[in-house]
Amino acid sequence: QALSEIEGMGGRGGILQEMRVWPLAKRRVDMHGFCNPSGFQRSPYLSARGNFASIFQGSSEEGYKAYHADKYDEDKNPNGIINFGTSENKLCFDLMSKRLTQADMNMIDPPLLQYPDWKGHLFLREEVARFLTYYCKAPAPLKAENVIVLNGCGSLFSALATVLCDPGEAVLIATPFYGGITQSVFLYGNVKLVYVYLDSKITGTSTRPFQLTVEKLEKALQDARAEGVTVRALILLNPQNPLGDIYSLSELRDYLEFAKRHELHVIVDEIYMLSVFDESATFHSVLGMDRLPDPQRTHVMWGITKDFAVSGIRFGTLYTENQDVANAVASLCYFHGICGPVQHKVAQLLRDRDWINQVYLRANHARLKAAHTYVTDELKTLGVPFLNRNAGFFVWIDFRKYLKTGTFEEELLLWKRFLDNKVLLSCGKAFECSEPGWFRIIFADKTHRLQLGMQRIRKVLEEREQEILAEEKEQPCQSDQDGKADSTDEVIFVSRHQEPTCASSSSLGDLIGLLQQQMRSSDWLQKNTAEQFA
Repeated sequence: QALSEIEGMGGRGGILQEMRVWPLAKRRVDMHGFCNPSGFQRSPYLSARGNFASIFQGSSEEGYKAYHADKYDEDKNPNGIINFGTSENKLCFDLMSKRLTQADMNMIDPPLLQYPDWKGHLFLREEVARFLTYYCKAPAPLKAENVIVLNGCGSLFSALATVLCDPGEAVLIATPFYGGITQSVFLYGNVKLVYVYLDSKITGTSTRPFQLTVEKLEKALQDARAEGVTVRALILLNPQNPLGDIYSLSELRDYLEFAKRHELHVIVDEIYMLSVFDESATFHSVLGMDRLPDPQRTHVMWGITKDFAVSGIRFGTLYTENQDVANAVASLCYFHGICGPVQHKVAQLLRDRDWINQVYLRANHARLKAAHTYVTDELKTLGVPFLNRNAGFFVWIDFRKYLKTGTFEEELLLWKRFLDNKVLLSCGKAFECSEPGWFRIIFADKTHRLQLGMQRIRKVLEEREQEILAEEKEQPCQSDQDGKADSTDEVIFVSRHQEPTCASSSSLGDLIGLLQQQMRSSDWLQKNTAEQFA
């Protein structure tokens, strides 16, 4: 639709046949979530595809640009924007800067300054194979010939989509999901995403909110095929961004068996695999499974960006036993290569097992856990529900009670209100969440920024709550919106008083709601049990 509007402005027409948009209304990519052609001035220097690429953005890109124009700095810009929207680990600069500047990192051999094998230097691919064998608990040593390295996992998504799908074909993915994948698979390969919509309600075979099941996969696939869409692959994010879910071995096996039945490739993104920061949670890599249902169609991605807190170093790796896929992706590495000196540094980092285990991971996990605890304690105090998970850098938060009408337009207004108050979050629409009102917050940041950012969030929420109360008093006897997250062990849930509120009882209802909120957000009962008194 967006392309058609750009075409109507005079873009070159031939490209539209190539970049066709299917009629699958509810499960195709809604391009208006990412760009808005209204008011857009077409560039005469660009093709229709070029014009489209230049405006391909959403709230996440808008907020990212605003942040870079007005970054918070404790000394130079204390009123700047605090970034809780970009998934980066800002807790380990001291450890990484020290390790990356040690003497073994600075060697320069002639091969490092020459063209490499496009799959990556052999010494690096061998080190990656050993690293993944160890940390993924592979049952047998992984092989360097199955390893490819590129400049980041975004490039990997783009390359895989291009070599596995033809233009206009599609890949299955569960929502909510990291929205950058849409851009990665579409802009170059013209590959679309078919959404498997998950929601917060626990129904059927689900045991937790936003749970992915084979039944949901089957329905999304059959609906797409009924609309004439060719689906070639399934993307799995494990640990999942933005939910923080870690799939069990049985769940992984079920998803892979589903894909095998339908001859779908499976792209497994495990980029947060070493960012599981609580011992109560266990991560299972696909590469650690005793037997893959369809090894020739299973492709695993990882990178150092998240787990080693170096998002500025662009490094991603693919492990696939399918040499046809490996060779096709390798041909695109010409556009996505990593410079020789960086390949050397990454190899040195990955082989330093003692430092990784004894120094880095211990400190990183402790810092992540402390930061997560601080943010979630603040959310409990505010009475805000959230998914309580132990992986990644993010918390999936339920702000639905701050939306009066429960629409995505209202969600966007709340997101902009946070930004106006100098704190950047990510709203649910950026992850194609099916329910308005969910937000992602990044907690992997220093304490002083977490404290100030949470103060700014609290200010917005308290103002919004007062506005809603004032509106309810003006419109008595309207019941509060329903559909809040289920109260389970999986969700820290703090409800508001939800009985119909009339003018005569509004103050009593407000008081009861406030008392309920304080009781449920307090940990007094947990700390003062009968056993402790005894």
